Amino acid sequence: MEDKYIGLLLAITSSLAIGSSFILTKMGLNAASAENNFEGAGYDYLKNPIWWVGMGTMAIGEIANFAAYTFAPAIMVTPLGALSVIIGAILAAIFLKEELGILGKLGCAICLLGSVIIILHAPSDKEIQTVDEILTYAMQPAFIIYVVVVSVFALFMISRVVPTYGTKNPMVYISICSTVGSISVMAIKAFGIALKLTLSGNNQFTHLSTYIFIVVVAVCIMTQMNYFNKALDQFDTSIVNPLYYVTFTTATLTASFILYRNFDESDSKDSVSLICGFLIIFAGVYLLNLARKKNHEKLFSHQNDVENIPLDNSVGGFTVRKSFQGTHHRVASQNYQSEEMVHLTHHDADEDLERFRV
Repeated sequence: MEDKYIGLLLAITSSLAIGSSFILTKMGLNAASAENNFEGAGYDYLKNPIWWVGMGTMAIGEIANFAAYTFAPAIMVTPLGALSVIIGAILAAIFLKEELGILGKLGCAICLLGSVIIILHAPSDKEIQTVDEILTYAMQPAFIIYVVVVSVFALFMISRVVPTYGTKNPMVYISICSTVGSISVMAIKAFGIALKLTLSGNNQFTHLSTYIFIVVVAVCIMTQMNYFNKALDQFDTSIVNPLYYVTFTTATLTASFILYRNFDESDSKDSVSLICGFLIIFAGVYLLNLARKKNHEKLFSHQNDVENIPLDNSVGGFTVRKSFQGTHHRVASQNYQSEEMVHLTHHDADEDLERFRV
């Protein structure tokens, strides 16, 4: 079997595992919340086995995703991440009884169509014999310029823009983790190829290039995860997820085109088909999140803080639990206030009756 199709199978496996993990972790969070009547200390989900199964499934998905970049081109693996969104939406409708709706079903179908187009027209990677070859590609003027632009942009955003606008606009955090993430994907692919060659008998850990890529992966991933978590903490995930998917995919594909020059070996028909496939997937992800957001607004329209309730990731489940806890306290407070008003009303009526008798 060609490496391209091995990478395809790994990417699909990764999407299945990651999409399922979101549902499993949320089921675990819901179970822990129900057991504690929304009044736990906030970490009771750590005792729930379903939550741990979800975390294990996510780890398997991330490992498969890492391996997929080793065998297949990034321009095929990265867009297929949309399949995890589809899996999550379908499983949520089955196990969590979340309504998918017409828009959601249409979004799933569009994502599948775009994925098929990309699979059929994605080019194969160039044959790599040593990790030094990838470093040679990375030393091309075009890619060096890209890395410099990303570095300057990220440093400027972190030092000047984040302190002022970080909590006001989600694109501030998302633009940082997307552009830096595009560099991390290129380094991850290089490190994965080094591992693959080493396991086949061609030891790449005698090359300095391998350790350079390891350092780049570590720095980029820490930066990427830091600002992605900040975005999730400050903004609704129904806003963060589609924005991050589109910007991260676009940045990763741009970096891949510059580094490996994939379009040089593709005819114009395949190139146009790839671009159309990307745009179709973007539209599908947008429709999926639009449908999800509408369902949540309908479900929680009676709550004042609906816009602050993320529901589609593991953190979201914890937030929902806390929001129910807040609702419980608000209802209790309202009942107490109502009792006070009744008591005062009765007291005033008694005073009026006494004055009338006098």
